[in-house]
Amino acid sequence: MKARQIKTNVYWVGAIDWDRRLFDALIPLPDGTSYNAYLVQGSQKVALIDTVNPSMTEVLMAYLENVPVVDYVIANHAEQDHSGSIPRVLAKYPDAKVVTTPKGQDMLVALLLISEDRFITVSDGETLSLGDKTLEFIHAPWVHWPETMLTYLREDKILFPCDLFGSHLATTDLYVRDGGQIYEAAKRYYAEIMMPFRATIQKNLEKVKDYAIDIIAPSHGPMHDRPEFILEAYHSWAFDEPKNIVVLPYISMHGSTQKMVEYFVGALADRGVTVKQFNLAATDIGKLAIALVDAATMVIGTPTVLVGPHPNVAYAAFLANALKPRLRFVSIIGSYGWGSKAVEQLAGMIPNLKAEVLDPVIIKGLPRDEDFRALDALAKTIVDKHKEHGFA
Repeated sequence: MKARQIKTNVYWVGAIDWDRRLFDALIPLPDGTSYNAYLVQGSQKVALIDTVNPSMTEVLMAYLENVPVVDYVIANHAEQDHSGSIPRVLAKYPDAKVVTTPKGQDMLVALLLISEDRFITVSDGETLSLGDKTLEFIHAPWVHWPETMLTYLREDKILFPCDLFGSHLATTDLYVRDGGQIYEAAKRYYAEIMMPFRATIQKNLEKVKDYAIDIIAPSHGPMHDRPEFILEAYHSWAFDEPKNIVVLPYISMHGSTQKMVEYFVGALADRGVTVKQFNLAATDIGKLAIALVDAATMVIGTPTVLVGPHPNVAYAAFLANALKPRLRFVSIIGSYGWGSKAVEQLAGMIPNLKAEVLDPVIIKGLPRDEDFRALDALAKTIVDKHKEHGFA
């Protein structure tokens, strides 16, 4: 197998996972993914930057078959889709050292049982000479684990940020060629993985802005030979204020909540609000996560199951709470047959959102005229709140 050259003596040696459809037994992968590893051959030393998922170790080892020496394995991130093949690499190259942060060493010892004598730990801003090429290490804790770092190849102006700026996309393109496709894939990736760490993402965007970067080479998806494309997108997702958007995840059991949702979506649309509606009976949670990146308001629609919210709705609320989007307002609409504590239970599931809870509309049975009027009032309240905060 032939490595793909990026610049002189810098190569892509990763693996494309065309058929994977679920990540971490949780995240949908509609377009597969890739695990990118990079070989940097200096005049004196050779470094391998990240490895591949253990399921594809043999692909990486085939690339390395005719590489006689690897002196350093740079572990930007300890998660196994990047680190999982390190033990095999170390077995092939018994003199190689794993270069990582102190926290990275601790985690790799625990996750992969690598001997502590195989490590070199580096501080923030420390450099490693390969001869005519220099690696600089940039600590980036909580992007998105506590041990993460970025690696910058000074002479070639390549940033290897591991998960940061990545996208789950299986493609033979070495670089981004379809900006629209990558924008959505990268936004999905940001929403599902990076959004909970928005504050540290902001800090690290500031940290790298003064670096001269020709190529961003993440560990998932194609590389960016127009780095401003992904840098500007991340800046928008991390820094911009929410937009005049309501996200409405819902489910309906006997049609009552469905009727409420249909009316409410129309009431918001008539007032100029963009609504993104998700039927949780068959929703790609990645699409829901993407919508939450920009939304100012989330309204949850639920029937009542044993006095609580429907389990699918509870899952969506748990997801939103974990992702910590920039939502400013939250409300609940729905129905019950003989009694409900859905509002109280859902409110208790979303403490991380720090959003203002608007008066819910919970009804018994099918909606009547007064219930539709209450939905109109909630729609008007949302419009007024959005205008007040400059989201409209």
